Amino acid sequence: MQRRDILKLCGAAGLSLSTPIGRSLLGNDDLPQGELPFYGGPYYVVFNASGGWDTTYLMDPKGTTESNRLYEQGEILSEGNHRLAPNASHIDSGMSNEDFFKNYGDSLLVLNGLDYSVNNHSPCSRYMATGKLDSLSYPTFAALVAACNGGEVPLAFLTFGNYSSTGNLVALARVPYLNSLNRLANADGVQGSARNPYHDDFVSERIERALQSQMQSRLLKRRLPRVERSQNMLYAAQLNSKALQRVTPFVPKSSPKERLSRQADIALASFKAGVCVSANLTIGQFDSHSNNDRDQMKLIPELLAGVDYLLKKSEELQIRDKLVVIIQSEMGRTPTYNDNQGKDHWSIGSAMFIGAGIKGNRVVGATDEKQFVVAVDPQTLSIDEHNGTQIRPEHVHESLREFAGISQHAYSKSFPLKVPTEQKLQGLFSNDR
Repeated sequence: MQRRDILKLCGAAGLSLSTPIGRSLLGNDDLPQGELPFYGGPYYVVFNASGGWDTTYLMDPKGTTESNRLYEQGEILSEGNHRLAPNASHIDSGMSNEDFFKNYGDSLLVLNGLDYSVNNHSPCSRYMATGKLDSLSYPTFAALVAACNGGEVPLAFLTFGNYSSTGNLVALARVPYLNSLNRLANADGVQGSARNPYHDDFVSERIERALQSQMQSRLLKRRLPRVERSQNMLYAAQLNSKALQRVTPFVPKSSPKERLSRQADIALASFKAGVCVSANLTIGQFDSHSNNDRDQMKLIPELLAGVDYLLKKSEELQIRDKLVVIIQSEMGRTPTYNDNQGKDHWSIGSAMFIGAGIKGNRVVGATDEKQFVVAVDPQTLSIDEHNGTQIRPEHVHESLREFAGISQHAYSKSFPLKVPTEQKLQGLFSNDR
């Protein structure tokens, strides 16, 4: 059954239909009736290396035989202020560390020595996504920023997997394939085809005018709150259905074979059309308990190639300057190998950031040669082993909220991170102190 039919039946029965719309649209008297919701950026993308990446093979190299078997201390490379593990000669496909840092090092912020406190997948994923370890109710940053900045647009928070809690602030949208996006964008087209609509244009226009007239008439009548809310939700769904049509020109004609590239295409088309605020992208299988080197040399280049694809495509769509990209994993790998040539869970890792407003060519934090956290001075972000703070996910999320301008929003205050003032990382993204 087509979505237009579902909406029609719900309307006839006096029922509401829950669709990806935010609280700000329901009952919002400031929104002119018939005006389609649009979000113009910034857009937030979170890349998740699900399973736990080996940071010694990427942005936090350790040239000891106990930590890795692919390079030695003297082979560690540098690009600007970044140190990176050499891997170009060890990969078959994807993007090498050398090429990634050469292309993006000037714009890249690396955070090393991130303390997850625990080393189990579920709590670590939740902690890294939300900044809160001891609660199941907190939203991910991607969901929170979507709710604060544009919860009324139809695909405000897109997710392709990994931890995706919304805190009941915004609807979660899953669009797994480009064809699925086409069907959503052209709900009144046969099989999602804009060239084969169910109705002629003049019929659709009359239907729209009738819907607007009905909504205006309802606004003049006093109704029970529950009825009014249901009618508002129905009308919002109708607006969102039309808003989604803007996606059509930006949907690629063919789908790339790489999984992250497919996800990126869906997110970018939605961003460009003004119907999405944030996207949670993910690839798995990083949990390399066996054959760590083989698996990491396959997956790290795939991840970096996905980031590269997103950034290049965003340039083509002319929204690169509005993108904020977070690249993370829920844990690292142990500094030594197990009996299966693999590495087990390690509660210390790294993250990378690139995008609008982020000052690059910087490395904040560190781990020592045994891959333990080195503390930093929150005021200067310089190493302070004796009196500094060990950086944890809540410190990062507190900075992310401030960077995104949502730290004082009511939704953010409903989910406090409670980072002491003296521990807040000053100028993490802008380097302004």
